[in-house]
Amino acid sequence: MSSIHKRFMRLALSEASKAKKNTEPNPAVGCVIVNKDRIVAKAFHAKFGGPHAEVLALNKARDKAKGAILYVTLEPCCHFGKTPPCTERIIKSGIKTVVAAIADPNPANSGKGFKILRKNGIKVISGVLGEEAARLNKEFIERMKRKRPFITVKIAQSLDGKIATKTGDSKWISSSSSRRLANKLRSKNDAIMVGINTILKDDPRLTIRNSNGKARIAQKQPTKIVVDSLLKTPPDARIFTNSSIGKVIIATTKIAPKANERLLKEKGAEILCISKDQNSINLKDLMRELAKRGIANILVEGGGELIASLFEERLVDKLNLFIAPIIIGGRDAITSVEGSGSEMVKEALRLNKVEVKKIGRDLLLEA
Repeated sequence: MSSIHKRFMRLALSEASKAKKNTEPNPAVGCVIVNKDRIVAKAFHAKFGGPHAEVLALNKARDKAKGAILYVTLEPCCHFGKTPPCTERIIKSGIKTVVAAIADPNPANSGKGFKILRKNGIKVISGVLGEEAARLNKEFIERMKRKRPFITVKIAQSLDGKIATKTGDSKWISSSSSRRLANKLRSKNDAIMVGINTILKDDPRLTIRNSNGKARIAQKQPTKIVVDSLLKTPPDARIFTNSSIGKVIIATTKIAPKANERLLKEKGAEILCISKDQNSINLKDLMRELAKRGIANILVEGGGELIASLFEERLVDKLNLFIAPIIIGGRDAITSVEGSGSEMVKEALRLNKVEVKKIGRDLLLEA
């Protein structure tokens, strides 16, 4: 392996390390462009949803990219996600050679980016400082190996753990500041997931909204996923109206009424039939199916039964818990995590990497 390639890849890894906390759940990626042994540009993927490292570096290099070598810590993407494919931009730039540390473990891209580059006459060298690059993105790589999306659970609850009163009223537990931040969290995910009870009780739109409450038409909306084993989702639910833009997937089972399936398909929903696990949908199978459809990250917004099931199945990667300084009380009030629960305190799930912030009058616990 060329010592020159190692030298410039170390610089690319140094760039990638600057992005580590800002790109989750996506990987941290760095890029260096070299022309005639001189660095003409370097960059890192600064934030989730923003331009990738390769595009940022090419923007800096401009005409100096022609005939140059592009060093990147991860295989360039070739699919549309939050941004257009990097491979297209690399091909148009006139880059002669791409040196990558590792292939992308994401099945949507793995090996395909390299193939497209080679097909367009660009030399590809892979495996330069691969172990170092793999260590940098260990969590991302492990997640891709599990072949399921990164799952974030978002909860807004009272100080005593309630997400609604005994009558089902939940507007509004969290402050306006917390709700604005929660709206931003939606934009960082490919999909928003809720259980059928949330649809029936709250009738949410599940969109990224402007300050006036309307869906952002100019922005790509996340896919809306409803976990509904018996297809109880009403065809007139707000997720199907003009005020709610975006694709709808309803996960169900074979025992759901066919008549309901026809009505929901007429409303534009994709019906995803998943195997049954006791009395509910097999969530692990559901996540595998969603990964096949290119959904890399999901924000789960309720309700308590779905959230409990995800915790029980060890499917939750991150928790965003908004805690309002109010006491709702009531043994019949709805709690944020329901299900059967732990029998012993020592069996309770333990959170890692816990951080607490003040958001308006609320507290935000991230873990």
